[in-house]
Amino acid sequence: MAMTAGDEIRDHQARCQPHMFRLRMLARGEAGSGPLAVEVGQETGAVIAEAEASSRAALAAGADGSHPGAGTFLRVRLDRLTTAAGQAIAAAQNENPADLRLHLHRFEALTSAIWAVQDSLYGQLPSIRPEPAPPA
Repeated sequence: MAMTAGDEIRDHQARCQPHMFRLRMLARGEAGSGPLAVEVGQETGAVIAEAEASSRAALAAGADGSHPGAGTFLRVRLDRLTTAAGQAIAAAQNENPADLRLHLHRFEALTSAIWAVQDSLYGQLPSIRPEPAPPA
């Protein structure tokens, strides 16, 4: 069975959940397994990669032009997400727990906003299934 655009978006979202959970733990000050800035960078990087992959899938599904400007709209949001990740990494490097919590909270809010946009624009697209073979 072919995967729908909505299924693919939800798959990317599901892959983000462990990383988002880990970021929440780091924001609460729970000890990590290595240097904090490195862990924040790895976890935010994984989320950004999934958000970008999900955006590509969403844009490919909407390639019919039904959502003009969607690519730019999503790119701006991904850029904001990347900026928030950089700010969180800097806060971790500076050993500033209050700033780290602030930037990770913003990172999580931006991630949720990207998923909401993708779901509303592309989450209900029909699956593209191959035509059935003619009877033999």
